[in-house]
Amino acid sequence: MGAQEKPQGNANSMQRVKVYRLNDDGKWDDQGTGHVTVDYLERSEELALFVFDEEDNETLLSHRISPDDIYRKQEDTIISWRDSEYCTDLALSFQENTGCSYIWEHICKVQGNMHFNSLNHETFHTMNNELRELPAVELSTLPIILKIVTESSLADQMQLTELILNDQAFFQKLMDLFRICEDLENVDGLHMIFKIVKGIIMLNSPQVFEKIFGDELIIDIIGSLEYDPFVPQVQQYRKFLKEQAVFKEVIPFKNPVVLSKIHQTFRVGYLKDVVLARVLDEATVASLNSIIHSNNAIVISLLKDDSTFIQELLARLRSPTTSAESKKNLVYFLHEFCSLSKSLQMGQQLPIFRDLMNEGIVDIITDALQSEDKKIVLMGTDILILFLNQDPNLLRSYVVRQEENLLLGLLVKGMITDFGEDMHCQFLEILRSLLDSVTFTGAQRDTIVETFYEKHLGQLIDVIILSCPRDEASTGKLAGTAGRVESQNSTKPEILLNICELLCFCVVHHPYRIKCNFLLNNAIDKVLLLTQRREKYLVAAAVRFVRTILSRHDEHLISHFVKYSLLKSIVDAFVANGNRYNVLNSAVLELFEYIRKENLKLLVKHIVDSFWNQLVQFEHLPSLQSFKVKYKQFLENCGPETNVNAPDPRKRIDERALEKEEEDYFNEESDEEDTTSASHPQKVQSQPVLSNGVAVSCPSSRPRSGGLVDYDDEDDEDYRPPPRKQTETSEDDEGSMESLGLKRKLTPKEKEPGLAKKQRLGKSSKPRDSVFAALCSTLSQAVLPSKKTANAMHLSTQSGEENHIEKESGSPRSCDNKSPNEGNLREKESPRNCSEYLHSPSDNRQLSGEDPRSLLPSKSSPEMAVNGS
Repeated sequence: MGAQEKPQGNANSMQRVKVYRLNDDGKWDDQGTGHVTVDYLERSEELALFVFDEEDNETLLSHRISPDDIYRKQEDTIISWRDSEYCTDLALSFQENTGCSYIWEHICKVQGNMHFNSLNHETFHTMNNELRELPAVELSTLPIILKIVTESSLADQMQLTELILNDQAFFQKLMDLFRICEDLENVDGLHMIFKIVKGIIMLNSPQVFEKIFGDELIIDIIGSLEYDPFVPQVQQYRKFLKEQAVFKEVIPFKNPVVLSKIHQTFRVGYLKDVVLARVLDEATVASLNSIIHSNNAIVISLLKDDSTFIQELLARLRSPTTSAESKKNLVYFLHEFCSLSKSLQMGQQLPIFRDLMNEGIVDIITDALQSEDKKIVLMGTDILILFLNQDPNLLRSYVVRQEENLLLGLLVKGMITDFGEDMHCQFLEILRSLLDSVTFTGAQRDTIVETFYEKHLGQLIDVIILSCPRDEASTGKLAGTAGRVESQNSTKPEILLNICELLCFCVVHHPYRIKCNFLLNNAIDKVLLLTQRREKYLVAAAVRFVRTILSRHDEHLISHFVKYSLLKSIVDAFVANGNRYNVLNSAVLELFEYIRKENLKLLVKHIVDSFWNQLVQFEHLPSLQSFKVKYKQFLENCGPETNVNAPDPRKRIDERALEKEEEDYFNEESDEEDTTSASHPQKVQSQPVLSNGVAVSCPSSRPRSGGLVDYDDEDDEDYRPPPRKQTETSEDDEGSMESLGLKRKLTPKEKEPGLAKKQRLGKSSKPRDSVFAALCSTLSQAVLPSKKTANAMHLSTQSGEENHIEKESGSPRSCDNKSPNEGNLREKESPRNCSEYLHSPSDNRQLSGEDPRSLLPSKSSPEMAVNGS
């Protein structure tokens, strides 16, 4: 049968293709467009691909289909391969997906037929016949065995596995043949045995693994894998296992099964990770890992059932006669034993750790943490983490019972010690578990937490102080209080970062204890020394620390920030960072955004009032724009208070004029008017002012009326003032007259400054109207319907004085006896802006310390009020 000279006239469009050839420049050259078909080569029984030009029927491509795996299907429309005859890459680009699939299936079918037809007809009769038996393991049959192992289908692989397992001597004969080929230096035979052994392992059969990984065959199996045909040099796997991989038996194993499983586990792991690391697929790797895991579980189960083994191990660790090298190996073995315990089921793991705890393993770990060998310290921390992962209460109960809490101190010391390795995170993890308030409650937790805060928290703060000194003077001063830690030069940034992370953890889980510590020791300012470090991630860690504190919404801590201006260092670091977009920039902007969203008014006011001159250059940032808008909103909400409380320079001239008018009044009026007017500063009082600027009304204990009411004469005649009130009135009147006499003897220059301020406040609150309203209310309350009205004017005046006495008795006594200096001091301490009003304490709500009563305006008297003047 020859090649077709011409394609069929009705050529299927699905087989229309373009032929491409890869040139020397690495570009694809278009060789033409035609139709592809699969047909026999001329005077040959081999099938080939033919492409005929669609215009002149010329042969564009003639390629013999190869049994090798050289064909690749790409993007459903392209088939490419490396042509050995032309020594170049070829590709067919199909017009339709179905045409590409049709030709691809033909190529695969031809390759399959070629594989099976080339096999020995004694073993394989047709492609559909089952595999019946394996040939004898001899040097002459190695090619046939290789084809059976490497070229069988999935169904044949299952049959092949059964045949290998049924032949008990198959592997033994194969390894004997391997040793013969190795002695004769038969390289071709060694290469074929390598491929056969690799193919058998790739069958991924657990029963096959159990045979080849036995103690009798494992060394020879690994030896056969040393002759990889794709590696130019022979590997030395057996030499490594026999000479370099030395098995250390720190304690003799009495059970031979334990020893056998340990050796097998190591060798299987070596084969998986070294020998066949390049060729194993995921399924085979998973099977090998399962063998290792199962062996570990068997070893741990056998060891834990041996009661004398653990006791002997811990006894050697405690013995003072044990050498340092032996103790090191024992600690390594203990670490491996605890690690492999995770291979057991969950129900079996916890009893092992409890038994170890009861045997005193933590005492041994405590000694290991004090070792100068850093590797032993690392092993000790790993063991503690394993205990914490199983049950944290096991370790916590030990820490509580231990005298002087030695383990807790060693963990803190290890956290701030430079081991040269990434060990600091392990100490941080252990301390977090011990101090965790969510998973651990009760008296034990309180004991651990109190010990940590009393003895060790200051030690961590000292590390930060010495690593970031403010100046030389402060460095010397702080070094005296923090002599327990090393200097700045030996403190790694990772240590400072972990300390900051632990402090954030404490803020979240122990808010009350950490708050007291921060307020008493000013620890926040010390932690913020990290903002002076070069490392931007350390500065960002300090910002996160502040962010964590503010998330507690604690008023005392927020006031502490404002009082000591603790945010200044963060603002300075942000400004020094400039317009660089990095972790520091993002952390500070997020802090400002959090303060704005949480409506922390005191901090918003503080930041804008104190640092806006520095932040104005970043006003274009959306976060700071929103921050300024929030500040303006606060100002608008508290605008009335600012107008009332803030001193206004424009009113000072009017106040001085009012003071001069009052002074002239006291010096020029008659004695009678002076007597009457002197009592009015005590009667008429300006109302106290709250922090929001609203005057507090002080209603009388008796009902008030809107004005004067005429009652019947009978009612006025029956009225008798209470004797007790009259006595109090007479006594207070005498006191007021005496104070008036003293005041009249003073010249305007000798007047006390406190009195001048009282007069100024009185003038600013419209005293004439308030005096008139107070007298009208007093007179209407004093004249009762059941009393007589003999001498109504005298009774009205007298009842007004009684009302004044009652008001005086209800006010604080200290207001009348307050010295001028105290009044001035209170006035200076009054809030200066709106933000202080929003957060002023209850004991500072009055604007000043003077008596909250207005002075009586000049030229006014009770007679004038009664007559309606």
